[in-house]
Amino acid sequence: MDENQKSKSKNVYKIIMLIILTAFITFMVTSLSLYSYYTNKPAYTLITDSSSADTSELDSYLNSIDKLISKYYLWSDKIDQNKLKEGAISGYVSGLGDEYTEYIPASEMEKFTENITGSFVGIGIYMIADEENDQIIVYYPIPNSPAEKAGIKSGDIIKSVDGIEYGYDDFDVIASKIKGIDGTEVTLVVERKGKEITFKVKREKIELNPITSKILDNNIGYIKLPSFDEKSSDHFKEKVDDLVSQGATSLIIDLRNNGGGIVDESTTIANYFLDKGKTIMTTKDKNGNEEITKAEKDKIYNMPVVVLVNENSASASEILTAALKDNKRAKIVGNTTYGKGVIQTVLTLTDGSGLKITTAEYFTPSGTEIHKKGIDPDIKVELPKSITNIYSVSEDDDTQLQKAISELSK
Repeated sequence: MDENQKSKSKNVYKIIMLIILTAFITFMVTSLSLYSYYTNKPAYTLITDSSSADTSELDSYLNSIDKLISKYYLWSDKIDQNKLKEGAISGYVSGLGDEYTEYIPASEMEKFTENITGSFVGIGIYMIADEENDQIIVYYPIPNSPAEKAGIKSGDIIKSVDGIEYGYDDFDVIASKIKGIDGTEVTLVVERKGKEITFKVKREKIELNPITSKILDNNIGYIKLPSFDEKSSDHFKEKVDDLVSQGATSLIIDLRNNGGGIVDESTTIANYFLDKGKTIMTTKDKNGNEEITKAEKDKIYNMPVVVLVNENSASASEILTAALKDNKRAKIVGNTTYGKGVIQTVLTLTDGSGLKITTAEYFTPSGTEIHKKGIDPDIKVELPKSITNIYSVSEDDDTQLQKAISELSK
């Protein structure tokens, strides 16, 4: 691997190490996954009856490996059988070579569910692990979270939590230490511009990806939709209705860095802007069976719309973007989207673990394939090269936002 590749790998690693501070969930789970999430469904049997007369080649091979481990492994008396089982299943599933299909151990299902439902108890910050400088850095505080209200800012270096110092290698530990019981306090010492600042922050239930909105000049409403979690469509409608009550006559929907989420939330929002009967998306399963999702109700909003997207807009974001673009209901501004055109279903297994498995591919209303290709914007606009963190860019420097404003001001 040459130096450029090593540098690129390190940058990618830093990006995927972005997590919710109070839950060990990587950024890529949030930003690259699209789910058809089933609740109140029967659990699926994890392992077939061992008394079956037929023993597969895989079973036979694993049994042979197990015997060799028992016979020769130095610490065979300390083997954790549950970890062996989970490792075997994880390896088997990963052998599919599908980055979106994964086995989720029972011990991690609660955290996984937190990510889908979009809430947890904590202080509300994203952080990134900086290996080069042995630091853990605040990427940005969640809007209206206890952390933001306390004054914690993007770029703050976390030096200690409750008096204990942490570095890069403690990335997982620091997340669990800050997570706690609703109403309790945690003390953080951060370094900002060479000075140390102490914050005492009270933990509370946090909405991971809150929808934010504001009124811009010329009665343009702006709404930032970070992901598609449970009830996102309801919260989105509340925000848009509030903007309309403030006089908004047009709307910017910002889907930049929105990595997706729950399918139904995306299609419901699309229905707010599309006439009844209009196609939102088409899905196709392994047997070639097609299912067409159409707007089931009359549209609610008639206002002009611009959608902002970038290379990290994925999955459910692409469903909404394509639905509005192909039906000529909105102009798309920004960069080509990520290109994740497959849907995962989360199956709960009898032992409490889960299997997130790719079950279908989806296509735009015009039948265009999205997977590995993405959606091209109507108007391509790059951000200035000097901008490294979209969450801290000023409104004036945000060239994509300014272009959206210009289009709606004509």
